[in-house]
Formats: sequence, structure tokens, C-alpha cells
Amino acid sequence: MGTISEKIFSRAAGAEAKANDFVLADIDYAMAHDGTSVLAVNAFKEMEMGKVWDPSRIVIPFDHIAPANNETSATLQKEIREWVKEQGIPNFYELGEGICHQVLPENGFALPGKLVVGADSHSCTYGAFGAFATGVGATDMAEIFATGKLWFKVPESFRFTVEGRLGKGVYAKDLTLYLIGKTGIDGATYKAVEFYGQAISELSVSGRMTLCNMAIEMGAKTGIVPPDEKTFDFLKNRAVAPYEPVYADKDAVYVKESVFSAEDIEPQVACPHQVDNVKPVGDVAGTHVDQVFIGTCTNGRLEDLEVAAAILKGKKVAVRTIVIPASRTTLLAAIENGTMETLLKAGITLATPGCGPCLGAHQGVLGEGEVCLSTANRNFKGRMGKGGFIYLASPATAAASALAGEITDPRTV
Repeated sequence: MGTISEKIFSRAAGAEAKANDFVLADIDYAMAHDGTSVLAVNAFKEMEMGKVWDPSRIVIPFDHIAPANNETSATLQKEIREWVKEQGIPNFYELGEGICHQVLPENGFALPGKLVVGADSHSCTYGAFGAFATGVGATDMAEIFATGKLWFKVPESFRFTVEGRLGKGVYAKDLTLYLIGKTGIDGATYKAVEFYGQAISELSVSGRMTLCNMAIEMGAKTGIVPPDEKTFDFLKNRAVAPYEPVYADKDAVYVKESVFSAEDIEPQVACPHQVDNVKPVGDVAGTHVDQVFIGTCTNGRLEDLEVAAAILKGKKVAVRTIVIPASRTTLLAAIENGTMETLLKAGITLATPGCGPCLGAHQGVLGEGEVCLSTANRNFKGRMGKGGFIYLASPATAAASALAGEITDPRTV
């Protein structure tokens, strides 16, 4: 009678685990980026543990403020590089390699049935591969660094089924925003959301990553797509370890089961300043934008860039448009297939693979009163600049809006 989460925690804890149980679980892989590793390492040093529990299962990517935006960031990053070398951690990804939530799957750490924990709230992205993946605080990560274990309360589970097929001009981001709008920013607090249905199974691996990435935006502990052939094909020659897929039992207990129709979904836009302030694109079409941002751990993958390029091909953007691929691998693929050339000819600005302006540190922070249409996952007040306004949408809607200088339905372009 187990959900996917209950089964994964049962394995990780070495004993049967049910929803609401407290368990001490073995972590399969742990991640901290340049922003959170500083705090985690400081806490680890205070424990006076000496060596980490298993260097091969720790992943440290530099992505949040990479390249460094000032001397303070540069010094902190220098200290982490020294600690990584001291600890003999092999899975260190320098600036330019990409966003942590892209780098981990590309390098085979996001595996079905595994417990993967990151010191970043969007670590739930790895649930796209059938893992239980979640974010924790820096001090919790220090405990993991030291022992390879962490206490958890096993979450209750929701089952979301999306029947039918997404329509023309409607993408994984639209589906995700739609579900968040229906659920609310706290509607799934500390729940594990399992996704099912034709619309989910037809999503690409990239689309599933978009879906699970934003599970935290409805309050969820994680989002999980059951693994299938698409998952296994992606992991061929990538997986760093053997894995065993986990599926929910037919009689698994869910505290909520909801069914949605894909045909009801059109392009969606999350309006300032909450992610669940979601409206159909037609309701906000015509809203002036000063900047368009295509990238982030939500929508910076190759298929996202390709969708934008298809809309921008042979045209010129009307407003400043920043494009940041999610990883070096993504950027190289976009160069090789001509996608990046198309985008550059359209007038976009290309920046180093990484998080860029998403967290408001650099590479595209907004000025007072400016409006950005972004493919990111958060539009909180002050997120990309103290006085800025952020609308969230798909890469297609972003590209269409970049051409017009105002929010535009991509189906009209």
C-alpha cells in the first residue's frame, strides 16, 4: 500500500516507512551550490568532523553568482574551491558548467528510487526521474556532509492526473503554472505530488523537469513523475550507479486525488507578486515589458531554446532579451544545431550558463518600476530587483513577447 515516497523512504531508512513517520534516512546524493555551500561548509567545520562521509556522493556546482559579481563572492568561492580540494570531492563543477539542477541530471546523479537532497529549494527537480528529491537548509546539509544521514518526516502524497493532450502553443510551463494556480502556493504544503496521465507521460524529460522544478511553488516537499522508457533512455551512459525504479502500489493511500483536463489549458502567465496569481495569457496580453529573460533551472534547456528560436527566426526582438542556457552542454548543443545563431541574429544577449538574474544578483537585474517577462520559477517582489515586476511564462510566450515588447499569446505569432 505504498506511495513512491513511502517506498523510497523505506529503503533509505532500512525499515517500513509510512506517511507521517519520522525516519533517519541514508542520503544517496547531496548537493550544495556556491550560494549555500558556504554556510554548509562553515557549519560542517564547526562540527569538527574532519572528513565528509563520502566525497563521491557530494556534488558542488558553482551557478548562482558565477562568475562572481564582487570581491566578497569571489573570496567565498575561493574558500569553497579550497575545501573541495581538501576533501577530495570529485564532483565539483566550475562556473560555466551550468545550473545545479541541470548539471546533476546531465551527469547521472538524479536516479529513480534514490533519495537526493540539495541545499536549494528547487532540488525537487530531480523527481522528474522518479527520485525523491527535496531541498534542505545549509545546516541540514552540513549534517549530511558529516554523516550521510538526515531525519525526515515522510510526507503524505497527492495524486494529480492530467488527462488528454496539451494543445498547440501550450507547453510544460503552462501546465505547471495552471496546476499551481489551481492548487495555490500553500495548497500542497509538505506533500509529495505524484503526476500521472497522458499529458504527463507525453512530456519530454525536459518538460517533466519543468513540472517537478516548480512543485515547491505549491508548497510541496517534492514532485515525482514515475520513471518510464523516456527516463531510462536519458540515463543510458549517464547513471553514476545502478538504480531500481519505484512505483506506487495500486492501493496506495493519497490524501488528495485530482484530475485535470489538458484541453482546458492555454498559455498561462503568473502575475506579480505571487506564483499562484496565474491567468490565461489573453487576460494580460498587451502588458508592456522592458526585459525578457529565457533561461533558469525551469526553462533553460535545449528544447526551450529551440522553441524560442523557432519564434524569433528571421526577426528582431523589440526589447532587451537575455538568454542563458542551463548548462555548457546545452549551450554547445544549441550552437551545433544552429539554435544559438538564430537567437543571436534576433538580437538576444547571451550570458554564461548559470542562474543569471533569476535571484537578483547580476546579469539582468531590474531597475525601479521595470517589468520582466521571465521563464523562471519565482516572481516575488524584489526577486530580480527591488522595484521590479516579474511575470512568469513559457519560453514560447517569452519569445513572442520579446518580439512585440508586450505580453503576447504565442499562438498568434
